[in-house]
Amino acid sequence: KTPLDLIFDKYVWIYSCVTKHLNLALALDFERRVIRGKVALTVEALRDRFSALTLDSRDLQIVSVSANGQAARFTMGPKHSFKGTPLDITLPFDLSRGQHVIVEVTYETSPSATALQWLTPAQTAGKTQPYLFSQCQAHHCRSMIPCQDTPSVKHTYYAQVSVPKDLVAVMSAMRDGQEVDPQDSSRIVYRFRQPVPMPSYLIAIVAGALESREIGPRSRVWSEKEFVDKAAFEFSETETMLKTAEDLAGPYVWGQYDILVLPPSFPYGGMENPCLTFATPTLLAGDKSLSNVIAHEISHSWTGNLVTNKTWEHFWLNEGHTVYLERMIGRSLESEQFRQFKAMGGWKDLQDSVNTFGANNPLTNLVPSLQDVDPDDAFSSVPYEKGFALLYHLEELLGGPEVFMGFVKSYIQMFAYGSATTDEWKNYLFTYFKDKVDVLNKVDWNGWMFTPGMPPVKNQYDTTLADACIALSQRWIKAKDGDLSSFKESDVKTLSSHQIIEFLSLLLQEEPLPLTHVKKMQQLYDLNASMNAEIRFRWLRLCVRARWEEAVPMAMKMATEQGRMKFTRPLFKEVFNFEKYRDEAVRMFVAHRAAMHPVTSGLVAKDLKLDANTASL
Repeated sequence: KTPLDLIFDKYVWIYSCVTKHLNLALALDFERRVIRGKVALTVEALRDRFSALTLDSRDLQIVSVSANGQAARFTMGPKHSFKGTPLDITLPFDLSRGQHVIVEVTYETSPSATALQWLTPAQTAGKTQPYLFSQCQAHHCRSMIPCQDTPSVKHTYYAQVSVPKDLVAVMSAMRDGQEVDPQDSSRIVYRFRQPVPMPSYLIAIVAGALESREIGPRSRVWSEKEFVDKAAFEFSETETMLKTAEDLAGPYVWGQYDILVLPPSFPYGGMENPCLTFATPTLLAGDKSLSNVIAHEISHSWTGNLVTNKTWEHFWLNEGHTVYLERMIGRSLESEQFRQFKAMGGWKDLQDSVNTFGANNPLTNLVPSLQDVDPDDAFSSVPYEKGFALLYHLEELLGGPEVFMGFVKSYIQMFAYGSATTDEWKNYLFTYFKDKVDVLNKVDWNGWMFTPGMPPVKNQYDTTLADACIALSQRWIKAKDGDLSSFKESDVKTLSSHQIIEFLSLLLQEEPLPLTHVKKMQQLYDLNASMNAEIRFRWLRLCVRARWEEAVPMAMKMATEQGRMKFTRPLFKEVFNFEKYRDEAVRMFVAHRAAMHPVTSGLVAKDLKLDANTASL
């Protein structure tokens, strides 16, 4: 057994029981910024004489605990910096292996719960109603619900959520009706059911002035009314993507596939909450060019949600396979050249992450050790792009995309409704390709999985769609001031949004361009006017690196008007590294910190070398 498997065995032994179902009753209190909750956990004993269990919790106030209706003793263990406080419960009776008990916990969350962001009306698009959203991945569910907060445990759930009557609540589940709150006629109770077992990190809740539009036979888009029509347009191809994914990976088991466009402070591009993908408003480019994020979240319905990494060390099983599937969807809907082009871009993102962490940093391992590491600190493109690179490498060795996709589909069927480790995945790979074991034995598994830095093999991708980007970027890199007149407005007219993103990414990999070049580029291509967030983000980084002072306020505006960490963290870092504006970066962060998501503000504070709790250097 690998050390990771032994850690997992220890984990099961610690838990000695497994949650099968959660029944939630939640009342959202916007005044106090807390959720008053009651959760009934259906727990199965995994050993005989079972009489005590531990639930994860973080900053929760526990009011009472009962087991099958009888009062149960409970104590709070020592507080850990990011794991929170174990809730130790002693049952008033013993259970035998295989028996179930219903453990009910009445509790209240803290206003600083890391899973929740409470927005004032001013922080929303509509400016009239407050808003709440949750983000539980990786281990924040414990700050919203006392639970077994590990991806190795999967359960169904039912929920009743009470909100003020001007608000609408949605969850990562099927909607199951609504009624006036019997306790308070100024409130509405929304009901939800999730019949497919899933890990705690996929429990999600949103409440706000939400509207929805139908965008397909099993899909609606939800957002504040200011965004809803724009979102319906942007995501109109959702059903086509779903059908394509089903052709590749098997039936979609979650029933509904809705998309919720969140307020700008949402820290990620998307989050694959079942039945209700969360999406950043930075995807609303007006030209559907950023829909690969939706292809990614749709793909998670199979890899991540149906088959889940058993612990966060194995996060690449979620993300590497999801990127692989996302790009296979792109191949079906666009072309093989498009998939190759996206793979090249992904390799560059991986190089960026390795450069940021450092090539010897163990967090750049495909399978890192996360002993005493906060999974939020380990988050990067490594599990996504190193994972994809390994799968693409195997695809090439084993017979091409159709052959390898056959394995991925079979792996999904094999581990569906469960969780897997890297060893289990690898053993299944060897079983599936039993006639090609000699090829698999030649793979440098240790180099791929347990060695930091770039992978041991550099895949060769088709450069057809990238050639124009490479040629144009090389012209700018090599140009002397006297050559600038050779550039024309028409240089970028034939390039797609994807290609302009790639052109800018290539320039960001080089030494900073001279200020004269960047000003000329703006004069000809008018990139300041781009509303595509991926283009704008790269362009502003390029400008700040060239020490164009006029770009600093634009970079700071983008860093603070939205909170997607992919954009906000690097933009703050670029301005911070511009010596003259270092204090300005800190000042802007301090001024906007209160409006940021807690995960974002914590990580930006680290990036700017600030004390986590104060604004001091």
